[in-house]
Order: sequence, then C-alpha cells, then structure tokens
Amino acid sequence: MPLRLDVQKVMSVASERVKCCDIHPIEPWVLSALYSGHVFIWNYETQALVKSFEVCDLPVRCAKFIPKKQWFVCGTDDMKIQVYNYNTMERVHAFEAHSDYIRCIAVHPTLPVILSSSDDMFIKLWDWEKNWECHRVYEGHSHYVMQVEFNPKDTNTFASASLDHTIKIWGLTSSAPYFSLEGHERGINCVSYFQGGDKPYLVSGADDCSVKIWDYQTKTCIKTLTGHQANVSAVCFHPELPIILSGSEDGTVRLWHSLTFTLENTFNYAMERVWALAYLKGSNKVAIGFDEGTVMVQIGQEEPVVSMDSSGKIVFARIHEIVQKNARQGDKKAADGERLELPAKDLGTCDLYPQSLQHNRNGRLVCACGDGEYVIYTSLRLKNKSYGQAIEFCWANDSGTYAIRETTSKLKVFKNFKKHRDFRPRFSVEGIFGGTLLAARGAKHVDFYDWEECRLIRRISVVPKKIFWSESGDMCIIACKSSFYVLRYNRDLVHKFLADGQEIGDNGIEKSFDLEGRPVAESVVTGHFVGDCFLFTNSSQRLCYYIGKQTITLAHLDRPMFLLGYLVKENRVYLMDKQYNVVSYKLLMSLLVYQIAIVRKDFEMAERSLEEIPVDQHNKIARFLEAQDLKEIALKVSRDPDHRFDLALQLKKLDIVKKIVSDYPSEAKWKQLGDLALSEKFDLKLTEECYTKAKDYGGLLLLHTSLGNADGVSDLAKSAAESGQNNVAFICHYLLNDVTKCIDLLCANGRIPEAAFMTRTFRPSETKSILARWKEHLSSVSAKAAEALADPEVYPQEFPNFKIGCLAQGKLEQDHKSTGLLPAKAYLEAKKGYFVDVLKGFTGGSRAVYTSSPVVHN
Repeated sequence: MPLRLDVQKVMSVASERVKCCDIHPIEPWVLSALYSGHVFIWNYETQALVKSFEVCDLPVRCAKFIPKKQWFVCGTDDMKIQVYNYNTMERVHAFEAHSDYIRCIAVHPTLPVILSSSDDMFIKLWDWEKNWECHRVYEGHSHYVMQVEFNPKDTNTFASASLDHTIKIWGLTSSAPYFSLEGHERGINCVSYFQGGDKPYLVSGADDCSVKIWDYQTKTCIKTLTGHQANVSAVCFHPELPIILSGSEDGTVRLWHSLTFTLENTFNYAMERVWALAYLKGSNKVAIGFDEGTVMVQIGQEEPVVSMDSSGKIVFARIHEIVQKNARQGDKKAADGERLELPAKDLGTCDLYPQSLQHNRNGRLVCACGDGEYVIYTSLRLKNKSYGQAIEFCWANDSGTYAIRETTSKLKVFKNFKKHRDFRPRFSVEGIFGGTLLAARGAKHVDFYDWEECRLIRRISVVPKKIFWSESGDMCIIACKSSFYVLRYNRDLVHKFLADGQEIGDNGIEKSFDLEGRPVAESVVTGHFVGDCFLFTNSSQRLCYYIGKQTITLAHLDRPMFLLGYLVKENRVYLMDKQYNVVSYKLLMSLLVYQIAIVRKDFEMAERSLEEIPVDQHNKIARFLEAQDLKEIALKVSRDPDHRFDLALQLKKLDIVKKIVSDYPSEAKWKQLGDLALSEKFDLKLTEECYTKAKDYGGLLLLHTSLGNADGVSDLAKSAAESGQNNVAFICHYLLNDVTKCIDLLCANGRIPEAAFMTRTFRPSETKSILARWKEHLSSVSAKAAEALADPEVYPQEFPNFKIGCLAQGKLEQDHKSTGLLPAKAYLEAKKGYFVDVLKGFTGGSRAVYTSSPVVHN
C-alpha cells in the first residue's frame, strides 16, 4: 500500500538559478547559493529575504551552514572557499582551495573540519581551528568530483560521487579510497547515506537518468530506480521518513519508498531544472533548489507518532520500529522541562509505516495506522490482534469499540474485532474522530454519530483539525485552525430523544450540545483531558490548560513539544519532542480538583481540596478565583500582599486594606487607601493621614481648602516647597493671602518677571525693589532690554492710579487678615464679593466690599 504522505508547500521564492541549498538547524532559515554569485538566506516561515551576500562575480556552486560558529562556508568558481559570519555579514576568511571549480562542501558533524570536492578531481580536508590548514588531499577519481558526504553512522568515513561513473568510499586518515562502487552508465552527480536503522545503504543519481541503491558492505547495487527523463542532479535518504527523494533536470522531484523502492509521489513546481535537495534531521521539511528559485515542502506530519496510556507507558514509532518507554521510570526530582532519561525497549517492527498510534481506553491495545492499512497489537508484546484496510482509525470510549474510514464514502464500526455496522454518510468524509461519539468531518461541517446504530446526533458547521473528549464524556473540545470550541454534551437529553423514537432532522438533535462561552483563540496542536480540565500545547509553543472559561499558561516551551498525557500519582504532565525526548512539568492533581470543584460551584469540595494544596500554590489559586469573579474567596486564599491589597480594595474592605498598607507600606497604596476612605466612609482624618504618608500634595490641597483648614494649608505649603512641589506651595501661599511668600517663591525659582507682575498687582508699594532685581536678572541677557524697564517714580505718567493702588493695598491686607481662609461651603456667599473694583473707595466712588483674594486693578 502507498505511504499516503501529504506534501505541503511551505515556501516558494523566486531567484536566479539555485545550485545548492541548506537548512539551518535552529533558525527558520534556508540558505540558497546562486549561479549569479550571490548567497541568500530566506525565512521559510515568513518567506522573507533575511540576508543577502554578494560573494563573487562568478557562480557559487555550494554553500553550507556551520551553526556552532555562526558561519556559512561556500565554494565559488574563482576556486576559493569563502567563510562569512551570517550574523555580522562580515567575511571571516577566504582562501584558494582548488585549481578548478568547487562542486561540493560537506561539514563534519562533530570535528572542526570540512571536505571540499572539485573539478580538479581532488577532495581536500580543511581544519578551521588551524587557520583553514589543509590536512589531507584525497586522490583517486579520474573526472570531476561532484559530491561528498560523511557517513552519519561512521563519521570517520565518507563517500564521493564523480563523473568517472564511480562512487568511492574513503577514510579520513587515508588519502586513497577503500573501494569503489560501479554500475552507472554515465557520470554520477550525487550520493547520500541511509540514516535510519542498520542497513548499510547508499543512494546515487547519475546522468543516465537513474537512481541506484547500494549496499556498501557487500559492494553491490541492490536496486535501480528509473522514471526520470533527464539527468538526476540530487538525491537523499530522508532521515525521518521511509522515503528517498530524487531531483532531476526534468524539473521533477520523485518520492520513493525506502523499503519497497516503489514510486510514491512525483511533484513538479514548474520552476525548471532541479539542482539541489536539503533536509534537516528531526524535521519533515525539505528544501529544493530550482533554476528559478527555492521551494520548501513539508512531507507528512511534524508530530512524532506516539501514544501514552493511563499508566505512563509510551509507545512511539521510528519509521517501522516500535519502541516503548515508561514515564514512571523518570527521575521524580527532575526539574520542569528537563529531559527524562528513560530506558527504551524495542517492541519489534511494524508491518506498515505507521502515521498514527492510538491506545484504547484501558491501554491494553494499541493501533498502528498507515499505508492505507491498520493493525491492532497488544501494547506489551506487540502481538497482532486484528488488521485490515483503512485510511483512518479511531477508538471509542468503550475499550473494545473502534471505527475505520475505509474510503471517503464508507465508515465501519467494530466491536471486539468483529464488524458491528457500516454506513455511508451523505458527504465525502475527510477525517474521523473517536470518543463518546463518532465524528466524521466533511468539507464544511462535522457530524456526530452514536456508536451503537450510527444515528446522526448533531451536525456542527465547523471544520475541526482534532476533537477531544473528557473522560466522563460530558465535555468536548472541537479544535479548529486558529481557535477551539468548548461544548457540553447533553447525554440524558439525547438518550431520551432516541428512546422516544423521535425523528432526527438533517442537523441532528437540537440542544444535544451546549456551547460554553465564546471560541477560545488558541491554535491547539495536541491536547488531553484531566477531568473537566483541558491540557493542550499550542502553535505558539506554550503548554496551557483551560478550565472555567479561563486559559492558564503552565510553561513556555523552547521548541515544538507534543502532549503525551498526565499521570495523577506523579502530578506531572508529559510531553515529547521530535527527537523522541520526553520532558515533564509539575501540575498538582489537588490543584486541578480544586479548580474543577470551583467551576462546578461545589464549594464544599473545593474547601476540602484546598487543605491538600501546598501554600506556595495558593497565589495561583487566588488568581484563578479572581478570574471566576470569586473575589471574597480569593482574598481568603491569597498569600500575596499586593494581590490581597488589590482584592480588598475592589471589595472596599477598608480595615483589611489599612492593615495591609500598614504592614507593607508604599506611597501608591497609601494614596489608594486615602481615596477609598474618602469615597466610601468619608473618614477625613484617615484620608488626611493617608495622603500625608503618600505625599499626595494635590489631594491634601483639595482636602484642606475644602475644609478651610488654614493651618493645614500652611503646613502643606512648607512640605510641598521642601519636596520641590512649587506649584502646590505657591497656591497654598496665595490662598492664605501671603503674597510676599508667593513672590519670594517665584524669585527663588528664577521666575523674576512673573514675580514683578505679581508685585505690581498685589504689592505695588514694593515695585521699586523687585524692579531692581528684574533689571539685574535681565541685564545678563540684554542690557538694552533691562534699561527699557520703567520705574513708576521716574515715569508716573505710565502708571495711572499707582499711588491709589498703594493705599488700597493696605486696606486689602487688613480685610484679608479678618476674613481668613474660607471653607468650600462658604463659597456661594463669599463669591458675591469677588471681582469688584477696589479703587472706587479711594477715588470718590461707593464703598467697596473686600473679600479674600480679590482681583486688583491698578
């Protein structure tokens, strides 16, 4: 059966002819070496050009990343090897390496050396830690050496492909080849080692349009693959998938099964000839270099094929090999995110290439599905229990019931390995999902069916990637591309509806599901239910859990990780990465029980559970309770003074707020307490105390002036001036009618012009002295401007009523002393005496009424 691997285009960028490409192991970058002499670095996630290097006027035929040095090294047609730092974009080194074009560069996986091959028929070994000294020259080919590659299973050996029709195997310590492989009728362009399993295989591609598979131990060709219509320019064994890739000048890339050697797929992106292929270990991505640009594809799924049962036994597939680990054997004291050293047990080889592994409910069986087939094994010994043809497979919550998608139009349900029922939905089925109900996904909707009679329960107009059910079967998560929906299944309603024999409409049974809240904007990658708590990893590489309409982040992951499950006794969540490394994160079951009880409004259960939760987790619980709008309980639970302060403030519990502030004082908290005391209790004494400790001069000004507290305003003026709050100090002096201090404050802050105008208005008798200070101050800027300032005694005609103003000044000062600072409640009466002409009483007019702080017109 075919592998049925989906090929998805990840990136497609146009450029000149790409002679070589490479993928960075950490950054999302593809390196493209161009025939035009440039080297480009592309971001395959954004399809943006990250870096551009103008290396040479001649073609660059090969280029490779050296991540440990933050370099890339390239070979150019001026016979030089050039080294660049891809971060600083500086050329680190350049040297003449060969006497003809450089065809290929291979970087040793551990040693500080590279190999280069050339049209001069030599292969050379260079050591970058010894200033790029040439350690050894390998001679033996009689034509251009097109490619070299290190053996991943024995890095002291390497293979070379040449136009002399041979592949040669070499050792790093010998200048002569160990042996040659011959069989191609024309020149060989490319060679690649098999990286999976123990098979000693090589693959080669040549100008005879064929691809050959070699056993380099027996030195024989075991298979020749034909089909390309032009020279085969690039080949590789994929390190993660059971496929061989070959690229040709006919413009196609072909995928071959690495075990059966059958053709699986052919794709053509209409970008002319293929020149290069690049893969990345631990990833399913492949970069392809064409005449007209670079393409990256993803072959199959990125997730590891893995399943963990409720006891912690992990079963995963490495191509056809099935391996078991036990999460319970990990270090109980391991830090969160630390790799667990778990012994691996080989269970055997699967008869098919599994693209999914699924345990049943009790964990005794595991199903492998792929290649259009499924096989059900015992999980401990991998003993075959059942098999058949299927595109997809899923288990029911019942351990012995399962369903298969045989075709896009036919589904079958089995019970205890015997066919129970088959049916044909009235649409093309694109996927199936197990759980409490059987779900079938169409192009625009998903239908839910009961397992017993395959009756339609509900049609929902969303297209899910995955569906998850809680253990009780009451909750369901429908995970779509960028969000997920939380549904509650009304089991009793559905059972009654079916028992009554009512007719089911095209959309199923109304109210069989209730939507809880709005869609959650999280792209779920993997998920698992623990009670009513939904654990999941998302596309942003975060481990989260959802409970009570709230998403809580448990950890930020440093690489893509895939959720395996949760073990109650260990209180830990387990995850696996693409390299099959297992890590765990602590998540207390008692904490989940508490949160689930809160969501269910079972406060007695929650209170009992709280006793089992360590105190260091109480702050986390309090945050959760606050989000659930249970602030009273959150205040009791929280141990964080800042959080308790915020909660008490929201609940307007003045006594608790005051105690917290007294124990953990801060100016901001005193200010908030003062506002609360004023707005809720109108406790003016406490408000004044709080504002004083908070140094809230604006609040104190409002408080004292509202009460007409002249002593308070006077003290405030002093403390505000000492703290540099000159505006507040000025207003205090002004309200106390202490104009002299206002003027002094202005002068002390270098604001002499304002002081002069204020003196002219409120203290005309002191105009002469302030005028002298003003002239002295202004003369440092402009002597002419200083001389232009007029003295009332010298130019009386410029100051009408100046002498009368001096007389009015004395009378106003006497009235101000008798009036004092008025409280806010006296404003309506006092304002009647404001805005009067104070000169009328001294120029024969009617008697003026003087109040505090009148506007004086001289």
